Amino acid sequence: MADAYPRPQLVRPDWTSLNGPWKFTFDNEQRFDMTTRPVEWTHQINVPFPPEAPQSGINDRGFHLACWYQREFDCQPAGDRVMLHFGAVDYRATVWVNGHRVAIHEGGHSPFSADITSALDASGKQTVTVYAEDDPHDLAKPRGKQDWQLEAHSIWYPRTTGIWQSVWMERVPRTYIQKLQWTPYFENFEIGCSVFVEGDPEDNLSVEVEITHGEKVLASDLYKVIGNEAHRKIGLSDPGIDDSRNELLWCPERPTLLDARITLRRGDVVLDEITSYTAMRSVAISRDRFMLNGRPYHLRLVLDQGYWEDSLMTAPSDDALRRDVELAKEMGFNGVRKHQKIEDPRYLYWADRLGLMVWEEMPSAYRFTSKAITRMVREWTEVIDRDYSHPCIVVWVPFNESWGVPNLMSTQSHRNAVEALYHLTRTLDSTRPVIGNDGWEAAATDIIGIHDYDPSPEKIRARYSDKTQELFDRRRPGGRILTLDGYPHRGQPIMLTEFGGIACVRPQQEAGTTWGYSTASESSEFAEKYRKLLGVVNTTVMFSGFCYTQFTDTFQEANGLLYADRTPKFPIEQIAAATKATRYGYDGNPAEVEVGADQAKDAGKS
Repeated sequence: MADAYPRPQLVRPDWTSLNGPWKFTFDNEQRFDMTTRPVEWTHQINVPFPPEAPQSGINDRGFHLACWYQREFDCQPAGDRVMLHFGAVDYRATVWVNGHRVAIHEGGHSPFSADITSALDASGKQTVTVYAEDDPHDLAKPRGKQDWQLEAHSIWYPRTTGIWQSVWMERVPRTYIQKLQWTPYFENFEIGCSVFVEGDPEDNLSVEVEITHGEKVLASDLYKVIGNEAHRKIGLSDPGIDDSRNELLWCPERPTLLDARITLRRGDVVLDEITSYTAMRSVAISRDRFMLNGRPYHLRLVLDQGYWEDSLMTAPSDDALRRDVELAKEMGFNGVRKHQKIEDPRYLYWADRLGLMVWEEMPSAYRFTSKAITRMVREWTEVIDRDYSHPCIVVWVPFNESWGVPNLMSTQSHRNAVEALYHLTRTLDSTRPVIGNDGWEAAATDIIGIHDYDPSPEKIRARYSDKTQELFDRRRPGGRILTLDGYPHRGQPIMLTEFGGIACVRPQQEAGTTWGYSTASESSEFAEKYRKLLGVVNTTVMFSGFCYTQFTDTFQEANGLLYADRTPKFPIEQIAAATKATRYGYDGNPAEVEVGADQAKDAGKS
């Protein structure tokens, strides 16, 4: 994805993609090092695609403990700083430039950077080397859907080793803007702006912030940098509650983004300048409803694994990321739950720009140890820091289905882990709801997420009729209690956050090679089952939102609304009609969705 700037909310013009061909070798015996045993290069790999992916040029899905990368690039030392950036390397990366170690990073889903200025060769010819360690059998590291068996099985998929997101370098001034953070304050119509400065110490620093909407300047001011930081709430001109104000609010139906330019100055001298964007919107919980911009908003999500057949977790292109956002919206969804994956920032950019809400979920470890929790806390903290400013992200999900904390009912330390991650997340970001453990066995949480793959619409309707106390006291969807003892339902919104999973395969696919939670033999049967199931879920008053499983077929899991190549299994306008069905109250769209007569009758029975 060399044509798309990899970090869309802190953009500079002077950057160079390092994606493309690199030298590569596996090192399963860990024989090589940078001093006594030179690496023997055996392959060429197409970065950022992992070696398990066909698009990498290697397509090797065996067990590999470690691997090496190397490439040369041109960069002439010029008195400024040069930063080397990695979007994500799975799992532990050590980086050298011209033989000088410049970075060590652990965590397969979060970014890291290195200032390589002092390691540059005066000739302008540079060599970067990366050593990636990724034990395929280590279940105590956050790994998401990456299988620990040789062949992908059940709901797990091929592994990802080494570099799997973009690598790039950029020139920055000696004193530069290292980080930018946006926080919308809807109630007072203000935008919080935090600017963090790194590099050579300088006196008399200030940052100029200009926020615009089209040709209109909404704010322009200069703020003093104190202790390498500047924090301000910027009041936007508030015309009152009318259409002109609403046009500045971000929502899926009207995803208004506000452009920003941040200039770092020393007196009158410009040191650094970046472009960014933000949005005015709020997300919150009010009693039993999810709130967007102060109004109840019904969530229609689809569970999205974020895999492609030929490139695995790495998107084949920036256009492919944009198309996935477009397809989710075309199928009638207003959001996605990115399942067990921290998605590329370019996906979040398109979700911001095109209007699609995102639930971001931490990839799970599958063994509970102190090391596993320490790893998860460190990586989750980096993830929240990376994605905090994206308006599309509306919910954080640290745990899914008690994965990594399997004994929540009996072991206090497992409960403590869920509570700790919930409160840590709320501490790092108090502006978004958090689901402590999605699916069942809820403890500390802002939303009760329920996973229920019962294929019968009638049973779904009966189970989730308006008998809340019976649901929590007696029902066990998936065979699990919904809330742990000591954590009764306190009126939080209830959402069906996994359901459906209807498998429908192409006629030429072999029987027994794919599966789902239930099946449909052909497209017309699938369409009818989806329509009936969504009709019930949409008209169940208890639910303030839902998440259907799933967006696309993913390897052996054939329960997507789309095939793996993103072709719809039945006409996309029919998918959208079934997805939207009926709404109660405000849907975020001034044009209310019409209620069909049969659906309205069914809703009255509920």
